[in-house]
Amino acid sequence: MERGGRLSQIRALVGLLPRAARLAMASSPRGMAGLVALTLGAAALPPSIAWVGKLLVDSVVARDPDKALRLVAVELALVAALVVLARGTQLLRQTLGARLGHGVNVMILEKALHLDLADFEDPAFYDQLTRARREASSRPIGVVMQVFDITKGALTLSGYAALLFGYSPLVCLALAAASLPATIAEVVFGQAAFRLRNWRSPDTRRLFYMERVLASDDHAKEIKLLGVGPLLLERYQKLGDRITAEDAELAARRFRWGTALSVIATTVYYGAYASMVVAAARGKMTLGEMTLYAVAFRQGQESLQSILGSFGGMHEHALYLSNLYAYLDRPLRTGGEARFGGAEPARGAARLTLEDVSFRYPGAERWALRHVTLDVPPGRSLAIVGHNGAGKTTLIKLLLGLYVPTEGRVLLDGVDVTSIPAEERLRTFAAVFQDFARWQLTVRENIGFGDVEHLDDDPHLERAVERGGAKALVGRLSSGLETQLGKWFDAGVELSGGEWQSIALARSFAREGARVLILDEPTAALDANAEQAVFQRFHELAKGRTAIVISHRFPTVRMADQIVVVDGGELRESGTHAELIERGGVYAKLFDVQASGYR
Repeated sequence: MERGGRLSQIRALVGLLPRAARLAMASSPRGMAGLVALTLGAAALPPSIAWVGKLLVDSVVARDPDKALRLVAVELALVAALVVLARGTQLLRQTLGARLGHGVNVMILEKALHLDLADFEDPAFYDQLTRARREASSRPIGVVMQVFDITKGALTLSGYAALLFGYSPLVCLALAAASLPATIAEVVFGQAAFRLRNWRSPDTRRLFYMERVLASDDHAKEIKLLGVGPLLLERYQKLGDRITAEDAELAARRFRWGTALSVIATTVYYGAYASMVVAAARGKMTLGEMTLYAVAFRQGQESLQSILGSFGGMHEHALYLSNLYAYLDRPLRTGGEARFGGAEPARGAARLTLEDVSFRYPGAERWALRHVTLDVPPGRSLAIVGHNGAGKTTLIKLLLGLYVPTEGRVLLDGVDVTSIPAEERLRTFAAVFQDFARWQLTVRENIGFGDVEHLDDDPHLERAVERGGAKALVGRLSSGLETQLGKWFDAGVELSGGEWQSIALARSFAREGARVLILDEPTAALDANAEQAVFQRFHELAKGRTAIVISHRFPTVRMADQIVVVDGGELRESGTHAELIERGGVYAKLFDVQASGYR
């Protein structure tokens, strides 16, 4: 890297320090004030102890036992105070670090709530998120503590330098020169470690993923059935071994250079120490002065190394902190996470319109959707049909405003959805996705999250349970709405796929004020009777709303007012069931294939 590039990087990293300090101050103002006080006290004590040590040696040489005992008591008090200050600093560092780490994690999660759905489907974003979360708990407090360590070291060094200057200014210069090479090496190796960890973020995510696969209930059945556990464990071990070997190789180089340069610094110290011994032997200084200068030089050298090491550590912490701020400063593409409440929502069914919409995932070459134009009048029902991967769910996410079209516009009641605040836009919809969430929480929360303003409204939730076809299921559960679902926590009840889907349906129906009802394969895991019960109520549930259904089951599809066929990312056909059958196109062929299975 050229000199200008390095200076630019250093300026950028230094610019992060005030932000880190503000984070720490916000997390605990009293803790920061306490650290300032302890730092000032801890900085003043070491030179004072060295001076008392000089007086103590001189009193011993002068054969003055009373003065020597008094000085021992003074030195004891100073050392005890230093121990107390060190312990207090450690305590404050732990408590402040825990608070700051938690606060930063909250900021990371809050940012995630406001990011676009497309961000979560971008591998580069996950690398960025992994780097941010990996450093969240340690780097901010690390930067702050390095600043305090530098301040303390500088104040302590000033005291030692004042003592040494009386002996020889050249010794002060030697003190500085001996410590610089080791510090420069630490900065260089800190940068190398940062680049290595950033470069292999995808491998780190892959390692975490395989660990989760091998140790979670999500994949346990298939791992045991297929016998792939040993294979996955072998891959996990090889990847972990490679990462460990890379770290070990860098640590070994860091050790070799650090050791060599530290030996140089130690040699310089003993050269200065030898000059002091010779001066004392020739009677040019007292034994107490020799002791003072030797201690001051040695401790001053350690203080300088500590300062320079703290600069290197602060530089390294700031490098990692830049990952955190790169994530926190990531721009938002849409209105982000909705916070419901406030203005009265619009009433009545909504009109949905797509005007020549095309969409391509970030970094992808293939279009997921291309030149789609569609109009869904208020209060009408639309069914979307097509092969897997045709673009049906992508179309739904565009209608919801979860994706921003690459080309064209999506309109809600004639207004571009990207210009509508997330709160207003998302409360228009109630939806069940094919990959719906299975919250490891209570039944109340699993259903009530559909409309959090009615989370404690039992009649409201009971209506949702009834409409979602989950009344019999909830009635069988020992604690009803308060039953814990899933196996992650104590007393949890695991449900079948169909039972989970009925809970998801109930959740969508909890949002009674929604003007658009979207069901993406809503009955895929239900048995025939449960499916029939849901769709017998479909028209009633969709009354007064615009309804959109994605389904492979034609008894469901044919009930819609309008059917569109999506194939290869394009809208191929549109019409009623009878019209599309008569046309003999893609829809008719799909219908015939499914119907033949029942002949």
